[in-house]
Amino acid sequence: MSECCCERKKIRSEEDKKKLNNRLNRIIGQLQGIKKMIDDNKYCGDILIQLAASDKALRSLSNVILEEHMHTCLVESINSGETKEIDEILELFRRFS
Repeated sequence: MSECCCERKKIRSEEDKKKLNNRLNRIIGQLQGIKKMIDDNKYCGDILIQLAASDKALRSLSNVILEEHMHTCLVESINSGETKEIDEILELFRRFS
């Protein structure tokens, strides 16, 4: 994975972007399927199961990006003597819990 630059951008390789986008596209597909289930008047329990699966997939993607952030951006920040990324990580943990 590539390092963050000072403009608060994350430079990712084409392979990394492809992996993340593939995961995101699967989640979008799941959500479209749920929409169709609602339109087709499917049973509530079945919809809730699919919503839980989509939620888990989205959280998994979030964890992948958070892990990448910690291994690159956070490490770079600490190595340069800055601590603002640590505060940002703590805020991210609060949002995800």
